[in-house]
Amino acid sequence: MDTGLIVFLLVCVPLVGSFVLPLIGRFSEETRNLTAIFFVLVSLVACIFLVPIVMAGETITVQIAGHNLFFADKLAVFMAFVSSLVGSIIVLYSFGYISHYEHRNEYYFMVVLFLGAMMGLVFSRNLIALYLFWEITAIACWRLIGFFREKNYVLKADKAFLVTVFGALMMLLGFIIVANQAGSFDIGTIVKNLNGRHISNYAVLFILAGILSKSATVPLHTWLPDAGVAPSPVTALLHAAVLVKIGVYVYARLFVASFEIDAMWHTIVPVIAGISALVSAGAAMIETDLKRIIAYSTISQIGFIFLGLAIGNDVGIAGGLLYILMHSIAKGGLFLCAGIVEQNAKTKDITKMGGLITVMPITAISFILCAFSVMGIPPFGGFFSKYMVMAGALNAGQILITMTFLVGAFMTIIYLFRVFVMIFLGESKGSIVNVKEGSQVMVFSVALLAMLSLACGIFIKIPFDFVQSAVSQMTGGLL
Repeated sequence: MDTGLIVFLLVCVPLVGSFVLPLIGRFSEETRNLTAIFFVLVSLVACIFLVPIVMAGETITVQIAGHNLFFADKLAVFMAFVSSLVGSIIVLYSFGYISHYEHRNEYYFMVVLFLGAMMGLVFSRNLIALYLFWEITAIACWRLIGFFREKNYVLKADKAFLVTVFGALMMLLGFIIVANQAGSFDIGTIVKNLNGRHISNYAVLFILAGILSKSATVPLHTWLPDAGVAPSPVTALLHAAVLVKIGVYVYARLFVASFEIDAMWHTIVPVIAGISALVSAGAAMIETDLKRIIAYSTISQIGFIFLGLAIGNDVGIAGGLLYILMHSIAKGGLFLCAGIVEQNAKTKDITKMGGLITVMPITAISFILCAFSVMGIPPFGGFFSKYMVMAGALNAGQILITMTFLVGAFMTIIYLFRVFVMIFLGESKGSIVNVKEGSQVMVFSVALLAMLSLACGIFIKIPFDFVQSAVSQMTGGLL
């Protein structure tokens, strides 16, 4: 099969297919569910098929009406694989979680549209196409955060939409400045026309505003903890697989792999990331709402990814890319475990729980395994990515920044252990009755993510080799 056609189908099957899901759901919910996961699995299987092709050094370009629309290189395939893998598991988990709620047709429509837009964004070669897919994710996110339709929930969905869309408009302004400077919106043409010259600092500033708003970085972060009102598989999508990772991907695509930027940004961005990591970790240590704690953890861990990508050396960049994979898997697991706890315990307040390991042991074990990866405990995958990010910062001479993130790493251990102890250990606070494990498909999903968190560490050479090759392609250097 033509590789360009594979990339085209990888994007279009979930993106276009999502529109038929509400129609199918009118006749058969089971068929709709299976069709939804099929559309996402098409992207996952296509990514797996593309891995050996891009590893061999081939870059695939898809042209529409003579214009370059999509292209697939190692970075794009890596990001698409991570998103479609975790997205597939989240859709599978949804079969159990969402089954008794209303608006299920809209839910599957928006989730699959969300993932399809992510595929389009990842493979976009044109800045305008990237912006359009970026905004599709914002629309889907808005509907999904307000899924339960309560007035307060809808207001929080509106907040997320306004913050991210305003950031996107700033980013679009940055794209226009770049196009005016280079004479094109095509990323490849821009690189060729600039010929090593820096893009305008104003362009970098405006694009960063969009990136930081989408990736919920302090001070543009408050919408993400509020998004915890959404169903748990939605929050897993927002925090783990898709939404907040869009920002770090675009940073890697534009400011690492494509455009030259002024050296000052290699200091400014790590400082912003360090402040964000510490502030959000501090919030996680005092918060009592389970999903808000995990949300603040996401904001903190995104700071580590920005550090790795912004520091500018190959070790840090590789660590940042590995962090995307490890965090996506582990944080997806934490949110899905939180969904099981919330749905069965009927509360998100960790001070009202306790002793749940006796009634939901698989969920408890899955939670702590995923938490170990986020903490950076060896031999879990998160250890290697966190180590490489901080090693990259040290190699760049950023000792103060490294110490800042080291403090953030210790805070991560403290607040995640606090959550585990208060929910699963000790004695029940008395308000929890008739609590049991989630459905089989939900428990299987969290257990799978927990095992992947461990497997990614044990078999670290497999993702590391791919990431190393991607970094070499992005920077032209060697680790």
